[in-house]
Amino acid sequence: MGNSLFDELGAIVGGAINKTGWADKVLSKLIIDQIVHKTRNRPHPWSTASAYTSWKSLTDRTYQGRHLPAVAPGVQPDPERVKTLFARPTGKQVLSKKSTCLFPAFAQYLTDGFIRTDPHPGMRGRTTSNHEIDLCPLYGRTEAHTTILRECSEAVGRRGRLKSQMIDGEEWPQFLYLANGSAINPAFAGLDKPLLGPPGAPDPPPQHLASLFAVGGDRANATPFVSMMNTLFLREHNRIAGVLETQNEAWDDERVFQVARNILIPMFIKIIVEQYINHISPAPFNLLADPSVAWDASWNRPNWITAEFSLVYRWHSLMPDIIDWADGSISLWDFSLNNLPLTRVGLAKAFTAAAAQPAAELGALNTADALMIVEHLAVMQARTNQLASYNDYRHQFGMDRAKSFEEISSDARIVQILSELYPTPDDVEFYPGLFAEDRIKKSPLPGLLLTMVAVDAFSQALTNPLLSEHVFNARTFTPWGLKLIEDTNSLADILERQGAAVVPEAITMTQRNWSYGWHVP
Repeated sequence: MGNSLFDELGAIVGGAINKTGWADKVLSKLIIDQIVHKTRNRPHPWSTASAYTSWKSLTDRTYQGRHLPAVAPGVQPDPERVKTLFARPTGKQVLSKKSTCLFPAFAQYLTDGFIRTDPHPGMRGRTTSNHEIDLCPLYGRTEAHTTILRECSEAVGRRGRLKSQMIDGEEWPQFLYLANGSAINPAFAGLDKPLLGPPGAPDPPPQHLASLFAVGGDRANATPFVSMMNTLFLREHNRIAGVLETQNEAWDDERVFQVARNILIPMFIKIIVEQYINHISPAPFNLLADPSVAWDASWNRPNWITAEFSLVYRWHSLMPDIIDWADGSISLWDFSLNNLPLTRVGLAKAFTAAAAQPAAELGALNTADALMIVEHLAVMQARTNQLASYNDYRHQFGMDRAKSFEEISSDARIVQILSELYPTPDDVEFYPGLFAEDRIKKSPLPGLLLTMVAVDAFSQALTNPLLSEHVFNARTFTPWGLKLIEDTNSLADILERQGAAVVPEAITMTQRNWSYGWHVP
């Protein structure tokens, strides 16, 4: 695969491990800085507002940013032919040797919070994103949504809480629809309407609609995997609010709520870096979510989600055809827009099941039949936004241009499909090229995709306002809250604090028998 970012960092990481055996702040800062500097810093000169730089393209954040300017259409094979690059030739799915299903579950929850492309034809350059990692699937995209989701009570023992309900002794979000699934509960009519599948897909049956939760994100009911993430953070918000209220009896509902929210967002960002990013990294070295890394960094700029980033995260092939749930197998189709499996088994068993099942491998020739329609839509979205070629993005992110199809993939089947679709490697489109690449050794992701994910993850997570130099302190979070953030490194940490009956070391995105195969003295 040539000179991917992580090939270059391998020697640095390996040397550091051999010398120190642990990840200190200096080394973490060095690596994160090198990752983010693989491309130009924000603000980008272009957006999907126009094919040239304009005041509108520089300021109107209802459009997506661009890493590269729009290009005239090049070679564009029939999308039905391009889909053959994603479809399984044998019908048999290849499973990942590293990742569990907790990995795609968390990835979908994370990205649905800020990749909010308008799904309607002709509108795929527009976005309703806040461009921040702000837990909006939990708290809502706007202040009006947040108010709908809050209890807003000054009663002792209820200050600062999000609305919830108890089912079989467990706390869950309230239901979005009326009990028969016939219509949305009027109390939640002001929230974003849930996305009920790709265009033309039939609505879920009434019993599935009745199981959907009233939450901040229109995609936050996509699967029980996503709903379990949102439920985990709802429970943790309400638990934190309870402690804050007890410790600060004079605080009103508003202050309890806001400080609990202040604490939970950095906690979420720590998990992004210290569990999720460390899982996708091919190096046996734990990067740290140290806010000070960004305080004087040249890349510390306001966030703006790009058109490319909204396609980098189309990880459909990670999802298995059959979900091995806690009480039996569920087809991928029946696992969508249906929270009944989640409330039936409870949160602890749901997380345990997700972490016990291998995910599928990410990449070409491995997408489930049920998700092929979204591969088609992704190809068309890239074309609508006139994205540059795959090789142009390799160059932009510090990699050599592929001079042959064999430099993109070592799989003869993929090479043959690419050569039939495109005259030369320079003609390969961005989206197909991303997923045609070989995966980086010891990572679940291909090379260019891994580099782009790492660049945007660090440059958009560590620049969060709550992590800034004059905000990240005990005044913002209380001393107790700051310590809670510092003590959180994984999803298992949160589950344990809530008293969930789980084996902490089993709640992992990395399969328990996985080994990097590096000898560390």
